[in-house]
Amino acid sequence: MSRVAVIGAGVAGLAVAGLLARDGHEVTVYEKNSRVGGRAGTIERDGFRFDSGPSWYLMPEVFDHFFTMMGTTTAEQLDLTVLDPGYRVFREPREDGAPSASVTVPSGRAAVTELFESREPGSTRALDAYLDSAHEARTMAEKYFLYNPFTRLRTLTSPEVLRALPRLLSLLGTRLQSFAARRFRDPVLRQILGYPAVFLGTDPRSAPAMYHLMSALDLDEGVSYPQGGFWRVVERIADLARTAGATIVTDADVTAIRTRDSGGERVASGIEWRDAEGVLHRDDADIVVSGADLHHTETRLLPPELRTYPESWWDRRTSGPGAVLVMLGVRGSLPELPHHSLFFTDDWDANFDAIFGDHPAIPSPASTYVCRPSATDETVAPPDHENLFVLVPIPADTDLGGGGSDGAGSPLIEEAADAAIDLISRWAGIDDLRERIVVRETKGPADFRDDYNSWRGGMLGPAHILSQSAMFRAQNASRRVAGLYYAGGTTAPGVGVPMCLISAEIVLKRIRGDHSSGPLAETTLTTPTPVS
Repeated sequence: MSRVAVIGAGVAGLAVAGLLARDGHEVTVYEKNSRVGGRAGTIERDGFRFDSGPSWYLMPEVFDHFFTMMGTTTAEQLDLTVLDPGYRVFREPREDGAPSASVTVPSGRAAVTELFESREPGSTRALDAYLDSAHEARTMAEKYFLYNPFTRLRTLTSPEVLRALPRLLSLLGTRLQSFAARRFRDPVLRQILGYPAVFLGTDPRSAPAMYHLMSALDLDEGVSYPQGGFWRVVERIADLARTAGATIVTDADVTAIRTRDSGGERVASGIEWRDAEGVLHRDDADIVVSGADLHHTETRLLPPELRTYPESWWDRRTSGPGAVLVMLGVRGSLPELPHHSLFFTDDWDANFDAIFGDHPAIPSPASTYVCRPSATDETVAPPDHENLFVLVPIPADTDLGGGGSDGAGSPLIEEAADAAIDLISRWAGIDDLRERIVVRETKGPADFRDDYNSWRGGMLGPAHILSQSAMFRAQNASRRVAGLYYAGGTTAPGVGVPMCLISAEIVLKRIRGDHSSGPLAETTLTTPTPVS
């Protein structure tokens, strides 16, 4: 048994705490905020409960595998509802100001095929080939890349990988947007196939076509919703970690990672942290796992000589987008909006140039994502009210400011929130939306910096361009400090809740000395875990 200190109680920190506790370690998690969850946060006000982070439940097999590793099942832990339709796409209004016809994306491959045929006759064969390719890429990714600690070259030289190498190189050398454009003419269909890149923190014009695997998730398998929202997912992961024996300490701001000399190398020996009263504590540990933002961990918690990823390394990295988050409590019903909605601007390139280009600025108009969980979950809003979560991708720039309650945030953030509300109102034909808002909360890049120590105030982490994906992404162990490991969206394998769960398993592998490329056998953690 080793003593393990985990920094940060986000999804990755909680998951790694649970896995390591079940593997026999003595684990304590230290969280700077008063609640767990990290970016998968929640805000409660006046009878509304807003998820302030992830809202798309994708890659269900990753959740299934994690829960099985924890001695339970997804069915025992979560109440999932399949969404049909999966989502709706809204377009800019016509020249006369009238709303353009929306495009509803149904659930399931057969229905999606009908949609593609209705917009681009004769596209069935191309769609089948696209989705079949997406499934193949996804299978290869899960088997050889996502769970791979990349500590042994032989994991990438199996016969199956070598046979697929020409195809993989082609997908890595092609950009997602052009990959879709070669196969489909309809601009809306191209946007539907390209937009998942934003969930990976990047521009579809820069993302490798390998990431077309995302289309196998939402277009073929469909989209689900965990009742209670993603906060319910966080609660279950936290409860499982506690049941496995992990201790979670909140209001514990880690200020340094301690090390000692051991035979001429530096070895992790514990952490320093301050409690809510400002009292400094020093706790010993044999292993330290940071689930905090990697830039913060490396440049704030370690001295310069022990940094694997110093500031000069980050100067050469590309950040994913920042975000304006707008959480709205709305009086009355909003049947115009399904559970998930995407508002796509016609000038796709201008929108992404504003976010990722040489002269970043908040896009206007801005492609926007809207979640209406109250369409599926009656617990997230009072009776006769709706709950809206609005996300506007913007540059990762803390100078843009932060949010607040009822318009009290920084001017640029509140202006972007106002613009998003007006855009939803016009494009979806909800003329009185603004007048019906009874609760308004906003967040901006400065909040991501203050709340989560986020690099540049980004909402996700480094973008998934080729040079920041798979083995090229920051890996899960320090090269300067033995016994120091990294988990979470800012390290491998990448951003998103499923990736955070996988990163936790990679840390478990590294601590065990397991060099395998795929998911661990689900019987390798045998400590019984009661299901609460």
